[in-house]
Amino acid sequence: MPAPDSGRPPLAPPPESAPSRLLMWLGRLGVPAAAFAVFQTLLGILPQNLAGEAARYCVAATAGAGVGAVVWLAAALLRTRAAATDAVAAIPAGPVPSPAGSLPELMDGTYQALRRGLSVIEVSGHGPLTGWPHSLAESDPPVHPTAFGTAYGLHLLLDIAPYDGRIRAGQVAETLWRLRLPGGGWAARSQGSGARPEVSAIVLGALARAGADPRLLEAEIRSCEVLWNPDHDASGLANTYVVTNVLRGLLRAAPGATALEGLREVLVHGATADPARGNHRCWGAALAGGRGNPAPSAAHTARAVVALDRAACVLGEDERQRTVREEGLRWLLAGPATAAGGMTDLQNCQEEVRRPDQEDPLHQELLSVRHFAAAWVARALMTDGARKVAAEDVGLPAWEAQLTTAVARVHGMQRGGVWRWDDGPMGHPVWMAYQGLSVLRRHALMVYRP
Repeated sequence: MPAPDSGRPPLAPPPESAPSRLLMWLGRLGVPAAAFAVFQTLLGILPQNLAGEAARYCVAATAGAGVGAVVWLAAALLRTRAAATDAVAAIPAGPVPSPAGSLPELMDGTYQALRRGLSVIEVSGHGPLTGWPHSLAESDPPVHPTAFGTAYGLHLLLDIAPYDGRIRAGQVAETLWRLRLPGGGWAARSQGSGARPEVSAIVLGALARAGADPRLLEAEIRSCEVLWNPDHDASGLANTYVVTNVLRGLLRAAPGATALEGLREVLVHGATADPARGNHRCWGAALAGGRGNPAPSAAHTARAVVALDRAACVLGEDERQRTVREEGLRWLLAGPATAAGGMTDLQNCQEEVRRPDQEDPLHQELLSVRHFAAAWVARALMTDGARKVAAEDVGLPAWEAQLTTAVARVHGMQRGGVWRWDDGPMGHPVWMAYQGLSVLRRHALMVYRP
């Protein structure tokens, strides 16, 4: 990313001193020429009666050789300093743009896609709605915005166009309040009429980031407290995806919420050791302690590491919590055992979150969840503690190589700032654009050197 303009003119190079100009002039003559010039000059001015002709020549030759050596050293020093200055000036002010375009161009493409995908409709009983459905390719003609799509659209808007009034963040935030369910909270389009914790927490986090009235947020969080209780939603809060979503959303919306410590403990206790990767603890789709032994998953482990890292920043952490979080990082850094399988951790995956239907407990509610694995792995490898853990474990070159591979895969899955899961009308999820762009922005900040 380009360095911000400080408003000051660039500093002029310091003026050369007279000795520097003399040395540069002598250097241009060459070392032998400078030495010979000094020799001839001294030979002309030394007194004729200096203990014989041989002594005169000896003094002049010695002085010439000495001056020649000094000129050679000084010229070499000046050349080295000039080369260093040129090298610093040649360093770009940020990551080298990829062939597909610079990061600002990519961000502009994402914003144009947000504008094209925006739904502005009037709904009876709700008033005007300004937001997004699930996919950026789903809004022609305008369709009903969803809480999930609009929350991630608001996040994107705040990231890439905070000063652009063509889409007003206030109208989008107001739409989220209007999409609130009658009993409080929010749900995905496929989840029926009852609020769900993973969607409610994400919406509350987006509203908090947009500057919603803290009193309204506090009242809504109190009305949703039952959603974060594992006794109320045992099947949902036994799922890594659900718990990590709730943790990340509540840390933004209500960093003092009493439910946060309990949710973190659920996530910490839900880790399981993997003998295939040094017995480091990791996570699968289901949290450990429930039915069966969950299969390790890079996407779920990365989600857990990111959520625990954010919790540590806001709440602090004890030794046990830190150890589990770092083991998740070590598991990711261990990677697949073979070079041919080096990309398996970065393959997108999908799961189904099943719960008893809220209106008919004899039937199951089904939520299809897609995981942008490369984005989650990259985000986990860019958490504050990742570099330290890597230095102690696999080494910084291995960490940098894994991170670069993950970021390259994230970049490769977009075209013009739009991330594609597939080519169908639901194949350009708003949440995927947010996650992909977040990774590229974070990585650009990491590698930037003023």
